[in-house]
Amino acid sequence: MIHCFAPWTDENTRAVIVGTMPSAESLRQQMYYAHPQNRFWRYMAYILNAALPVVTAAERRTLLLRHGIGLWDALAACERDGSLDSAIKNAIPNDFRLLPNVKFYIFNGQKAFLYFKKYNGGLLCDEQPNYAVLPSTSPANASIPEQIKLEIWKQTITRIKL
Repeated sequence: MIHCFAPWTDENTRAVIVGTMPSAESLRQQMYYAHPQNRFWRYMAYILNAALPVVTAAERRTLLLRHGIGLWDALAACERDGSLDSAIKNAIPNDFRLLPNVKFYIFNGQKAFLYFKKYNGGLLCDEQPNYAVLPSTSPANASIPEQIKLEIWKQTITRIKL
């Protein structure tokens, strides 16, 4: 059984980026999106106009929180061999009601959205959507060209800038 990290949020967090479960490399390094080939931190640095490199967990956390953006995973724990979401078994969800200030959810990939919807779907609003499902920043997601993925992420983050 593996466990996710504590949420990176504070009282000013209005949007949360939701992953599925940290990769094996992220768990090893004890930091969200730590795999060097995952594009997440490059995207955030570019979109939020951060000076590179944003390397330490503290720098990364500060970058997001300064913009009202948090991080957490749809799952609190699960069984999984390797890092692929398709290998997840016996999922235990996080309770996003614990983040009452969050008004917008950004899903880093379809699996994060599907798990969130299954366990926390009551927090989603379809009439005036309070969420966006974005292409995964994982290196395993190569179906969409990199520049297009970056533009989708940029448009979403810019649109919901709080």
